[in-house]
Amino acid sequence: MKVDAEAAGFDGRRLERITDHFDRRYVSAGKIAGCQITVLRGDHVAYHRSLGLMDRERSKPVTEDTIWRIYSMTKPITSIALMQLYEQGAFLLTDPVHRYIPSWEGLEVGTVRDDGSIETSAPDQPMTVRDALMHTTGLPSNLAPVHPIDRAFDAERREAAGSATLESVCELLAHHPLKFQPGTRWNYGLSTDICARLVEILSGRPFDEYLAQEIFEPLGMVDTAFSVGDDKLARFAANYAHHAGREPSLFDDPETSAYRRRPSYLSGAGGLVSTTADYLAFCRMLVGKGELGGHRVIGRKTLELMTVNHLPGGADLTQMAVGGFGEAGFTGVGFGLGFAVGQGPAATSMVGSAGEYYWGGAASTAFWIDPKEDLAVLFMTQLMPSAAYPFRAQLRSLVYQALAD
Repeated sequence: MKVDAEAAGFDGRRLERITDHFDRRYVSAGKIAGCQITVLRGDHVAYHRSLGLMDRERSKPVTEDTIWRIYSMTKPITSIALMQLYEQGAFLLTDPVHRYIPSWEGLEVGTVRDDGSIETSAPDQPMTVRDALMHTTGLPSNLAPVHPIDRAFDAERREAAGSATLESVCELLAHHPLKFQPGTRWNYGLSTDICARLVEILSGRPFDEYLAQEIFEPLGMVDTAFSVGDDKLARFAANYAHHAGREPSLFDDPETSAYRRRPSYLSGAGGLVSTTADYLAFCRMLVGKGELGGHRVIGRKTLELMTVNHLPGGADLTQMAVGGFGEAGFTGVGFGLGFAVGQGPAATSMVGSAGEYYWGGAASTAFWIDPKEDLAVLFMTQLMPSAAYPFRAQLRSLVYQALAD
Protein backbone atom coordinates (compact mmCIF):
# COMPACT_ATOMS: atom_id res chain seq x y z
CA MET A 1 0.00 0.00 0.00
CA LYS A 2 1.62 3.26 -1.15
CA VAL A 3 1.81 5.82 1.65
CA ASP A 4 2.36 9.57 1.11
CA ALA A 5 1.57 11.67 4.17
CA GLU A 6 2.53 14.99 2.64
CA ALA A 7 0.43 14.47 -0.50
CA ALA A 8 -2.50 13.76 1.82
CA GLY A 9 -1.95 17.02 3.70
CA PHE A 10 -0.48 15.47 6.85
CA ASP A 11 2.75 15.96 8.76
CA GLY A 12 4.35 12.52 8.50
CA ARG A 13 6.43 12.93 11.65
CA ARG A 14 3.39 13.81 13.73
CA LEU A 15 1.52 10.82 12.29
CA GLU A 16 4.22 8.58 13.75
CA ARG A 17 2.76 9.40 17.15
CA ILE A 18 0.10 6.83 16.22
CA THR A 19 2.77 4.13 15.89
CA ASP A 20 4.42 5.04 19.17
CA HIS A 21 1.14 5.21 21.05
CA PHE A 22 -0.36 1.91 19.91
CA ASP A 23 2.90 -0.04 19.89
CA ARG A 24 4.12 1.16 23.27
CA ARG A 25 0.85 1.42 25.20
CA TYR A 26 -1.03 -1.55 23.77
CA VAL A 27 1.00 -4.03 21.70
CA SER A 28 4.29 -4.05 23.62
CA ALA A 29 2.37 -3.77 26.89
CA GLY A 30 0.51 -6.98 26.04
CA LYS A 31 -2.95 -5.38 26.13
CA ILE A 32 -3.65 -6.42 22.54
CA ALA A 33 -1.91 -8.96 20.35
CA GLY A 34 -1.71 -6.63 17.37
CA CYS A 35 -3.52 -4.10 15.22
CA GLN A 36 -3.62 -2.46 11.79
CA ILE A 37 -4.28 1.26 11.31
CA THR A 38 -4.88 3.19 8.09
CA VAL A 39 -5.50 6.89 7.45
CA LEU A 40 -6.84 7.97 4.06
CA ARG A 41 -7.34 11.51 2.81
CA GLY A 42 -8.78 12.02 -0.65
CA ASP A 43 -6.95 9.69 -3.01
CA HIS A 44 -3.88 9.32 -0.78
CA VAL A 45 -3.04 6.92 2.04
CA ALA A 46 -1.40 9.12 4.65
CA TYR A 47 -0.55 6.39 7.16
CA HIS A 48 -0.63 2.60 7.27
CA ARG A 49 0.95 0.34 9.89
CA SER A 50 0.69 -3.29 10.94
CA LEU A 51 1.75 -3.83 14.56
CA GLY A 52 2.22 -7.00 16.59
CA LEU A 53 0.61 -10.40 16.11
CA MET A 54 -2.60 -11.60 14.50
CA ASP A 55 -2.30 -14.92 16.36
CA ARG A 56 -0.33 -14.85 19.60
CA GLU A 57 -0.54 -18.59 20.20
CA ARG A 58 1.07 -19.35 16.82
CA SER A 59 3.41 -16.30 16.82
CA LYS A 60 1.95 -15.08 13.51
CA PRO A 61 2.46 -11.38 12.76
CA VAL A 62 -0.21 -9.09 11.41
CA THR A 63 0.07 -9.09 7.62
CA GLU A 64 -1.34 -6.90 4.87
CA ASP A 65 -4.05 -9.47 4.15
CA THR A 66 -4.97 -10.49 7.71
CA ILE A 67 -8.66 -11.37 7.97
CA TRP A 68 -10.49 -9.77 10.91
CA ARG A 69 -13.92 -10.31 12.47
CA ILE A 70 -15.62 -6.96 11.90
CA TYR A 71 -18.86 -7.77 13.77
CA SER A 72 -21.02 -4.60 13.82
CA MET A 73 -19.02 -2.94 11.06
CA THR A 74 -21.25 -5.24 9.00
CA LYS A 75 -24.15 -2.85 9.77
CA PRO A 76 -23.10 0.02 7.47
CA ILE A 77 -22.61 -2.46 4.60
CA THR A 78 -26.10 -3.89 5.19
CA SER A 79 -27.58 -0.41 5.34
CA ILE A 80 -25.97 0.55 2.02
CA ALA A 81 -27.34 -2.68 0.51
CA LEU A 82 -30.90 -1.90 1.58
CA MET A 83 -30.65 1.70 0.38
CA GLN A 84 -29.51 0.50 -3.04
CA LEU A 85 -32.97 -1.05 -3.30
CA TYR A 86 -34.52 2.22 -2.11
CA GLU A 87 -32.84 3.84 -5.11
CA GLN A 88 -34.57 1.30 -7.36
CA GLY A 89 -37.99 2.30 -6.03
CA ALA A 90 -38.44 -1.00 -4.16
CA PHE A 91 -39.71 0.70 -0.98
CA LEU A 92 -40.15 4.01 0.81
CA LEU A 93 -38.58 4.74 4.18
CA THR A 94 -42.05 5.41 5.55
CA ASP A 95 -43.37 2.00 4.48
CA PRO A 96 -44.48 -0.21 7.39
CA VAL A 97 -42.23 -3.24 7.76
CA HIS A 98 -45.30 -5.50 7.88
CA ARG A 99 -45.89 -4.71 4.21
CA TYR A 100 -42.88 -6.95 3.50
CA ILE A 101 -43.09 -9.25 6.56
CA PRO A 102 -46.86 -9.89 6.73
CA SER A 103 -46.71 -11.85 10.01
CA TRP A 104 -45.73 -8.60 11.75
CA GLU A 105 -49.05 -6.90 11.01
CA GLY A 106 -50.76 -6.34 14.33
CA LEU A 107 -47.48 -6.55 16.30
CA GLU A 108 -48.22 -4.95 19.68
CA VAL A 109 -46.21 -2.97 22.22
CA GLY A 110 -45.55 -4.56 25.61
CA THR A 111 -45.55 -2.77 28.96
CA VAL A 112 -44.09 -4.51 32.01
CA ARG A 113 -46.47 -4.49 34.98
CA ASP A 114 -45.25 -4.28 38.57
CA ASP A 115 -45.68 -8.06 38.94
CA GLY A 116 -43.44 -8.69 35.91
CA SER A 117 -46.25 -9.66 33.55
CA ILE A 118 -46.57 -8.02 30.14
CA GLU A 119 -49.57 -5.92 29.12
CA THR A 120 -49.86 -5.33 25.37
CA SER A 121 -51.50 -2.59 23.34
CA ALA A 122 -51.62 -1.47 19.73
CA PRO A 123 -48.75 0.76 18.55
CA ASP A 124 -49.44 4.44 17.97
CA GLN A 125 -47.86 4.03 14.55
CA PRO A 126 -46.47 1.03 12.66
CA MET A 127 -42.78 0.22 12.61
CA THR A 128 -41.25 1.60 9.39
CA VAL A 129 -38.28 0.64 7.25
CA ARG A 130 -36.58 3.80 8.50
CA ASP A 131 -37.00 2.51 12.06
CA ALA A 132 -35.18 -0.68 11.03
CA LEU A 133 -32.28 1.35 9.66
CA MET A 134 -32.20 3.54 12.79
CA HIS A 135 -32.59 0.95 15.61
CA THR A 136 -35.87 2.58 16.60
CA THR A 137 -38.04 -0.51 15.96
CA GLY A 138 -38.70 -1.50 19.57
CA LEU A 139 -37.79 -5.10 18.72
CA PRO A 140 -36.43 -7.30 21.50
CA SER A 141 -32.68 -7.81 21.68
CA ASN A 142 -30.57 -10.79 22.68
CA LEU A 143 -27.38 -8.77 23.20
CA ALA A 144 -28.02 -8.23 26.89
CA PRO A 145 -31.38 -9.85 27.68
CA VAL A 146 -32.31 -8.18 30.98
CA HIS A 147 -35.74 -6.87 29.95
CA PRO A 148 -38.54 -9.50 30.28
CA ILE A 149 -39.38 -9.16 26.58
CA ASP A 150 -35.70 -9.59 25.69
CA ARG A 151 -35.43 -12.67 27.90
CA ALA A 152 -38.47 -14.34 26.38
CA PHE A 153 -37.20 -13.79 22.84
CA ASP A 154 -33.67 -14.85 23.74
CA ALA A 155 -34.89 -18.14 25.19
CA GLU A 156 -36.82 -18.95 22.01
CA ARG A 157 -33.95 -17.84 19.81
CA ARG A 158 -31.54 -20.15 21.68
CA GLU A 159 -33.80 -23.12 21.05
CA ALA A 160 -33.39 -22.54 17.30
CA ALA A 161 -29.59 -22.50 17.75
CA GLY A 162 -27.63 -23.17 14.56
CA SER A 163 -30.68 -23.82 12.38
CA ALA A 164 -31.94 -20.23 12.54
CA THR A 165 -32.19 -18.12 9.38
CA LEU A 166 -33.08 -14.48 8.81
CA GLU A 167 -36.54 -15.64 7.75
CA SER A 168 -37.11 -17.93 10.74
CA VAL A 169 -35.97 -15.31 13.27
CA CYS A 170 -38.36 -12.79 11.74
CA GLU A 171 -41.14 -15.32 12.27
CA LEU A 172 -40.05 -15.77 15.90
CA LEU A 173 -40.22 -12.03 16.40
CA ALA A 174 -43.83 -12.05 15.24
CA HIS A 175 -44.70 -13.79 18.54
CA HIS A 176 -43.05 -11.23 20.84
CA PRO A 177 -44.25 -7.69 21.64
CA LEU A 178 -42.17 -4.58 21.03
CA LYS A 179 -40.42 -2.97 24.00
CA PHE A 180 -41.50 0.57 23.11
CA GLN A 181 -43.48 2.55 20.60
CA PRO A 182 -41.67 2.47 17.23
CA GLY A 183 -39.72 5.62 16.47
CA THR A 184 -39.65 6.88 20.06
CA ARG A 185 -36.47 5.28 21.45
CA TRP A 186 -33.14 3.90 20.17
CA ASN A 187 -32.35 0.29 21.09
CA TYR A 188 -29.24 -1.41 19.72
CA GLY A 189 -29.89 -4.96 18.66
CA LEU A 190 -31.61 -6.89 15.90
CA SER A 191 -32.83 -4.04 13.71
CA THR A 192 -30.06 -4.39 11.11
CA ASP A 193 -30.76 -8.10 10.78
CA ILE A 194 -34.25 -7.04 9.75
CA CYS A 195 -32.65 -4.82 7.12
CA ALA A 196 -30.79 -7.88 5.83
CA ARG A 197 -34.04 -9.84 5.63
CA LEU A 198 -35.66 -6.95 3.76
CA VAL A 199 -32.80 -7.09 1.25
CA GLU A 200 -33.60 -10.76 0.66
CA ILE A 201 -37.33 -10.13 0.29
CA LEU A 202 -37.01 -7.09 -1.97
CA SER A 203 -34.21 -8.46 -4.17
CA GLY A 204 -35.30 -12.10 -4.28
CA ARG A 205 -31.73 -13.20 -3.52
CA PRO A 206 -29.98 -14.70 -0.46
CA PHE A 207 -28.35 -11.94 1.52
CA ASP A 208 -24.77 -13.15 1.00
CA GLU A 209 -25.29 -13.41 -2.76
CA TYR A 210 -26.73 -9.91 -2.91
CA LEU A 211 -23.77 -8.43 -1.02
CA ALA A 212 -21.26 -10.28 -3.20
CA GLN A 213 -22.85 -9.17 -6.46
CA GLU A 214 -23.83 -5.60 -5.60
CA ILE A 215 -21.13 -4.41 -3.18
CA PHE A 216 -18.16 -6.75 -2.78
CA GLU A 217 -17.48 -7.52 -6.45
CA PRO A 218 -17.83 -3.89 -7.68
CA LEU A 219 -15.50 -2.70 -4.91
CA GLY A 220 -13.00 -5.57 -5.21
CA MET A 221 -13.70 -6.76 -1.65
CA VAL A 222 -12.38 -10.26 -2.28
CA ASP A 223 -12.01 -11.41 1.33
CA THR A 224 -15.22 -10.05 2.88
CA ALA A 225 -17.68 -12.85 3.65
CA PHE A 226 -19.67 -14.67 6.33
CA SER A 227 -17.08 -17.45 6.63
CA VAL A 228 -13.38 -18.19 6.15
CA GLY A 229 -12.53 -20.99 3.72
CA ASP A 230 -9.66 -23.46 4.01
CA ASP A 231 -7.64 -21.48 1.46
CA LYS A 232 -7.77 -18.38 3.68
CA LEU A 233 -7.43 -19.94 7.13
CA ALA A 234 -3.73 -19.06 7.46
CA ARG A 235 -4.69 -15.36 7.27
CA PHE A 236 -7.49 -15.48 9.86
CA ALA A 237 -6.69 -13.64 13.10
CA ALA A 238 -7.34 -14.97 16.59
CA ASN A 239 -9.84 -13.11 18.76
CA TYR A 240 -9.13 -12.26 22.40
CA ALA A 241 -11.03 -11.39 25.57
CA HIS A 242 -9.98 -8.51 27.79
CA HIS A 243 -9.19 -9.10 31.48
CA ALA A 244 -8.34 -6.14 33.71
CA GLY A 245 -4.80 -6.32 35.03
CA ARG A 246 -3.62 -9.24 32.94
CA GLU A 247 -3.06 -10.27 29.35
CA PRO A 248 -6.09 -11.04 27.22
CA SER A 249 -7.11 -14.67 26.84
CA LEU A 250 -7.91 -16.51 23.63
CA PHE A 251 -11.63 -16.11 22.91
CA ASP A 252 -11.98 -17.56 19.40
CA ASP A 253 -9.25 -19.73 17.88
CA PRO A 254 -9.20 -19.36 14.09
CA GLU A 255 -8.71 -23.11 13.68
CA THR A 256 -11.93 -23.99 15.51
CA SER A 257 -13.92 -20.80 14.95
CA ALA A 258 -17.59 -20.89 13.96
CA TYR A 259 -16.51 -18.69 11.03
CA ARG A 260 -14.97 -21.78 9.44
CA ARG A 261 -18.36 -22.71 7.96
CA ARG A 262 -21.09 -20.74 6.24
CA PRO A 263 -23.77 -19.90 8.81
CA SER A 264 -27.46 -20.45 8.18
CA TYR A 265 -28.09 -17.09 9.88
CA LEU A 266 -26.55 -14.42 7.65
CA SER A 267 -26.41 -11.64 10.20
CA GLY A 268 -26.56 -8.20 8.64
CA ALA A 269 -25.92 -6.82 12.11
CA GLY A 270 -22.60 -8.53 12.75
CA GLY A 271 -21.74 -11.55 10.63
CA LEU A 272 -18.90 -10.52 8.33
CA VAL A 273 -15.14 -10.92 8.30
CA SER A 274 -12.97 -8.60 6.21
CA THR A 275 -9.47 -7.25 5.62
CA THR A 276 -8.10 -3.74 5.89
CA ALA A 277 -7.78 -3.56 2.09
CA ASP A 278 -11.39 -4.63 1.61
CA TYR A 279 -12.93 -2.35 4.21
CA LEU A 280 -10.75 0.50 3.06
CA ALA A 281 -12.29 0.07 -0.41
CA PHE A 282 -15.71 0.46 1.25
CA CYS A 283 -14.44 3.59 3.03
CA ARG A 284 -12.97 4.95 -0.21
CA MET A 285 -16.37 4.56 -1.81
CA LEU A 286 -17.94 6.54 1.04
CA VAL A 287 -15.28 9.28 0.79
CA GLY A 288 -15.96 9.28 -2.96
CA LYS A 289 -19.63 10.09 -2.30
CA GLY A 290 -20.79 6.62 -3.28
CA GLU A 291 -18.42 5.88 -6.14
CA LEU A 292 -15.08 4.11 -6.50
CA GLY A 293 -13.11 3.35 -9.62
CA GLY A 294 -15.98 4.16 -11.94
CA HIS A 295 -18.42 1.96 -10.01
CA ARG A 296 -21.29 3.84 -8.39
CA VAL A 297 -22.44 1.78 -5.42
CA ILE A 298 -24.85 4.34 -3.94
CA GLY A 299 -26.07 7.74 -5.11
CA ARG A 300 -24.54 10.91 -3.68
CA LYS A 301 -27.88 12.25 -2.43
CA THR A 302 -28.83 8.87 -0.98
CA LEU A 303 -25.59 8.79 1.00
CA GLU A 304 -26.29 12.32 2.22
CA LEU A 305 -29.73 11.13 3.38
CA MET A 306 -28.11 8.26 5.27
CA THR A 307 -25.49 10.34 7.05
CA VAL A 308 -27.54 13.08 8.68
CA ASN A 309 -29.10 12.80 12.12
CA HIS A 310 -32.63 11.35 11.87
CA LEU A 311 -33.34 11.22 15.62
CA PRO A 312 -36.53 13.17 16.41
CA GLY A 313 -36.01 16.85 17.10
CA GLY A 314 -32.28 16.61 16.48
CA ALA A 315 -31.81 14.60 19.68
CA ASP A 316 -28.63 12.72 20.50
CA LEU A 317 -28.30 9.16 21.79
CA THR A 318 -28.13 10.26 25.44
CA GLN A 319 -31.78 11.31 25.07
CA MET A 320 -32.95 8.36 22.94
CA ALA A 321 -30.98 5.23 23.84
CA VAL A 322 -32.38 2.34 25.86
CA GLY A 323 -29.87 0.11 27.61
CA GLY A 324 -26.80 2.30 27.17
CA PHE A 325 -25.00 0.11 24.63
CA GLY A 326 -23.81 0.78 21.10
CA GLU A 327 -20.58 0.87 19.15
CA ALA A 328 -20.18 4.65 19.54
CA GLY A 329 -20.32 7.27 22.24
CA PHE A 330 -23.72 8.76 23.01
CA THR A 331 -22.97 12.37 23.98
CA GLY A 332 -23.41 14.66 21.00
CA VAL A 333 -23.96 11.68 18.71
CA GLY A 334 -26.99 11.44 16.45
CA PHE A 335 -27.97 8.54 14.25
CA GLY A 336 -28.72 8.31 10.57
CA LEU A 337 -29.64 5.36 8.38
CA GLY A 338 -27.01 2.85 9.49
CA PHE A 339 -24.36 5.24 10.80
CA ALA A 340 -23.71 7.24 13.96
CA VAL A 341 -23.43 10.94 13.11
CA GLY A 342 -21.24 13.31 15.13
CA GLN A 343 -22.82 16.67 15.94
CA GLY A 344 -19.49 18.49 16.22
CA PRO A 345 -16.55 18.81 18.62
CA ALA A 346 -18.36 20.92 21.22
CA ALA A 347 -21.22 18.40 21.37
CA THR A 348 -19.05 15.26 21.52
CA SER A 349 -16.10 16.71 23.48
CA MET A 350 -13.82 15.11 20.90
CA VAL A 351 -11.79 16.50 18.03
CA GLY A 352 -13.45 16.05 14.65
CA SER A 353 -16.06 17.68 12.43
CA ALA A 354 -19.81 18.10 12.53
CA GLY A 355 -21.32 15.62 10.12
CA GLU A 356 -18.67 12.90 10.44
CA TYR A 357 -20.16 9.42 10.46
CA TYR A 358 -18.91 6.12 11.76
CA TRP A 359 -19.38 2.82 13.55
CA GLY A 360 -17.36 0.02 15.13
CA GLY A 361 -17.38 -3.66 15.97
CA ALA A 362 -17.49 -5.80 19.12
CA ALA A 363 -13.83 -6.84 18.74
CA SER A 364 -12.74 -3.15 18.92
CA THR A 365 -12.56 -2.52 15.17
CA ALA A 366 -13.66 0.96 14.10
CA PHE A 367 -13.85 3.40 11.22
CA TRP A 368 -14.96 6.95 10.63
CA ILE A 369 -15.56 9.18 7.63
CA ASP A 370 -15.08 12.96 7.89
CA PRO A 371 -16.55 14.52 4.71
CA LYS A 372 -15.35 18.02 5.63
CA GLU A 373 -11.74 16.83 5.75
CA ASP A 374 -12.11 14.25 2.93
CA LEU A 375 -10.86 11.76 5.52
CA ALA A 376 -11.33 8.08 6.37
CA VAL A 377 -9.68 6.23 9.26
CA LEU A 378 -9.76 2.46 9.80
CA PHE A 379 -8.66 0.55 12.90
CA MET A 380 -8.46 -3.25 13.02
CA THR A 381 -7.73 -5.39 16.05
CA GLN A 382 -9.40 -8.36 17.83
CA LEU A 383 -10.21 -7.63 21.47
CA MET A 384 -13.57 -8.01 23.17
CA PRO A 385 -15.38 -6.06 24.49
CA SER A 386 -14.92 -2.94 22.42
CA ALA A 387 -15.18 -0.77 25.54
CA ALA A 388 -12.04 -2.33 27.08
CA TYR A 389 -9.84 0.62 26.07
CA PRO A 390 -10.53 4.07 24.54
CA PHE A 391 -8.85 3.18 21.23
CA ARG A 392 -11.25 5.20 19.12
CA ALA A 393 -11.10 8.48 21.02
CA GLN A 394 -7.31 8.26 21.31
CA LEU A 395 -6.90 7.53 17.60
CA ARG A 396 -9.02 10.58 16.79
CA SER A 397 -6.68 12.85 18.74
CA LEU A 398 -3.62 11.29 17.11
CA VAL A 399 -4.97 11.64 13.56
CA TYR A 400 -6.32 15.18 13.68
CA GLN A 401 -3.28 16.65 15.42
CA ALA A 402 -1.18 15.61 12.41
CA LEU A 403 -3.18 17.53 9.80
CA ALA A 404 -0.88 20.01 8.04
CA ASP A 405 -3.52 21.77 5.95
